[in-house]
Amino acid sequence: MYRKTQIAELQREANRLHKALKDTGIKLDCVATDILGKSGRAMLDALVSGTTDPEVLAELARGKLRKKLPALREALQGRFEAHHALVIGAILSHLDFLDEQIDRLSAAIEEQLGPFAAGVELAATMTGIARRTAEVMVAEIGVDMSVFPTAGHLASWAGRCPGNDQSAGKRRSGRTRKGSKWLGIALEEAALAATRSKNTCLAAQYQRLKPRLGHGRALGAVKHSMLIAYWHMFTTGETYRDLGGDYFQRRDPETHTRRLVKRLQQLGHDVTLTPTPA
Repeated sequence: MYRKTQIAELQREANRLHKALKDTGIKLDCVATDILGKSGRAMLDALVSGTTDPEVLAELARGKLRKKLPALREALQGRFEAHHALVIGAILSHLDFLDEQIDRLSAAIEEQLGPFAAGVELAATMTGIARRTAEVMVAEIGVDMSVFPTAGHLASWAGRCPGNDQSAGKRRSGRTRKGSKWLGIALEEAALAATRSKNTCLAAQYQRLKPRLGHGRALGAVKHSMLIAYWHMFTTGETYRDLGGDYFQRRDPETHTRRLVKRLQQLGHDVTLTPTPA
């Protein structure tokens, strides 16, 4: 999981770069979508090398960014001094080092996961799961689901099943127990990505539960669903098939109708339902 820490450090260093640029008055990030892309990096390297003329710097733009030359010239005006060049030059060098380390680690991980390449590809078919996340899930969970009698056993092992501590009819705790730290981080990233997807069952599940349970518990439910899906995928060998953003409406149309009626009534409307002829 060392690669994960290096990726996090890369993001922190990129944030330091933005902060250092802000001190110069240069607003390259207001024009360029990615200041570490080819055009942005060329301008930053030129600044560190001593070129501060906005006209010259703007001409380093490539591709679609050349359509924004006037805005670039304005954004590149600032007070880039010697100490800025020293700090930003060091940050850029560190970013290069981290990129190289991440590439080396990724190559080593891919080699180690060679026998499980098919499993990584299978996990990556699920909504919200990028390849790197799939690699973590396969490394942490494995591909042999015979060790988990049911999908619920996998979810429990991963710490995604709420506890059920009851005594004398009173429930004392509903917290999930702790599972693998790295699997937890991977699931968090995957679930957040899934909630932002368009017209998918996982996103619909989150939107359906969030008003009643809040963000954290709704996201936890999505993580649980992803683990259940993972178990079934690796048990059957079938790729992930999304049920669609309207799954819950199709599954229980009457409940969905009641929810819509209640919402309209809360807005002050009188609602009368008339069934359409069959």
